[in-house]
Amino acid sequence: MSSLASHFAGGRDYLAACTLGLPSRATVRAIRADLDAAASGRPDVAAATRAVEDARAAYARLVRSPVGEVAIASQTSVMVSLIAASVPDGAEVLCPEGDFASLVAPFARAGRGIRLRTAPLADLADAVSTDTWLVAFSLVQSATGEVADAAGIAAAAARAGARTLCDLTQAAGWLPVDATLFDATVCHAYKWLCCPRGVGFLTVRPDFARSLRPVQAGWYSGDDPWSSCYGTGDTLAADARRFDVSPAWQAFVGAAPALELFADADITASYAHATGLAARFRAGLGLAQPARPSAIVTWPDATGDALAQLAAHGITASGRAGRARVAFHVFNDDADVDRALRALGTAVPAAAVPAAAPVALSYSI
Repeated sequence: MSSLASHFAGGRDYLAACTLGLPSRATVRAIRADLDAAASGRPDVAAATRAVEDARAAYARLVRSPVGEVAIASQTSVMVSLIAASVPDGAEVLCPEGDFASLVAPFARAGRGIRLRTAPLADLADAVSTDTWLVAFSLVQSATGEVADAAGIAAAAARAGARTLCDLTQAAGWLPVDATLFDATVCHAYKWLCCPRGVGFLTVRPDFARSLRPVQAGWYSGDDPWSSCYGTGDTLAADARRFDVSPAWQAFVGAAPALELFADADITASYAHATGLAARFRAGLGLAQPARPSAIVTWPDATGDALAQLAAHGITASGRAGRARVAFHVFNDDADVDRALRALGTAVPAAAVPAAAPVALSYSI
C-alpha cells in the first residue's frame, strides 16, 4: 500500500474513512488550480465538463460497469428517490433493519401505498418473498461494518422475481465490487473513494432503467446537455445519462483524479491491506473476527468512553448507533493499529494477524 499511501499527505491517526475520506494530493492540486483560474477571471467550464466524464469513466472501471450504465448524482438519497418514484403503487420494498437512512427513508416517504418491510441483515435473503418488488441494502453496513451476503441476497431476489438495489458507499474503494450483479447501485464517493462531497453515482441495468421515470431530468440529462438548456430539455440521453443531475463542477474536478487513482489500483491488495489492519485491531481488543472480513470495526460504546480515549490521544474515529467505529484504509498502517490499541489501554498483539483471503467479485466470502 506504500504506493497508494504516497498519494495522500495525511492519514496517521485518521481512522475515519467510513465518515469522510481524505483528499489525495492530486485532488488538492486540481481544486486549487480550478479555484485559482476562477478567481483570476478564467473559469474553465470545458475542463470541468471533461472532469465529469473522466470521473464517470473511472468509476465505471472501478465497479466493473459499462460506462453507459453510469449516471452522475449528488447524494445517495437523491439517487434512491429516483428509484422510489418508480416503485409500483402498493409494492413491497425489503430493507435490512437499521440500514442507512438515505437508502431507507425515500421508500418510507414515497407514499402510494408502498410497503416497507425490514429484516435483520443476516436473514435478508430468507426474508425475500414473491411479494417483494425490490430488495434495497448496503453492501457494507455503516453502523456495524458488517458485509452483506450479497450473492445470497441477489440469488434470492432473482428466484422471487424481485429487483435489487445495492448501496456501495461504504464498500467501493476497499472491497472489490461488481455493480452488474445488481439491478441498480448507488454510491456517494466522499468516503472510501476520497472525493469531495457532492459526487455520487448510480449504475442501472438497461432493462431496469427502462422502468424508471427520469423525474429529476434537467438540462444535463439531455443527449446533448448544451442543447438541452431550455424548455423541456429536448431529447433525453438514450443511456443512463438521462438520469444525470447537473454536476457540481468543482467537486468533480477534484473527484476525477481520486477516482482514477482507485480505479487503477490493485483492489485485491487494497482489500487485503485494509481488512488485515482491521483484523489485527479486532484481535487486540479481543473482538471476534466476522464471517466476511471488513475494513470497519465497531464495538459497544454507549457512554462514548472509547471515543473519548481515542480523541484524547489525537486519533480521529467516529461513533454510530451507540458503538465506537474505526476504519482502516490505504493511508493507514500497523502503526495506526498500535497507537489506537494503546490509546484504549490494550496490549498490542505480538504477532501479526493473517491477512484475509482475496475476496471474489461474487462476494462468496
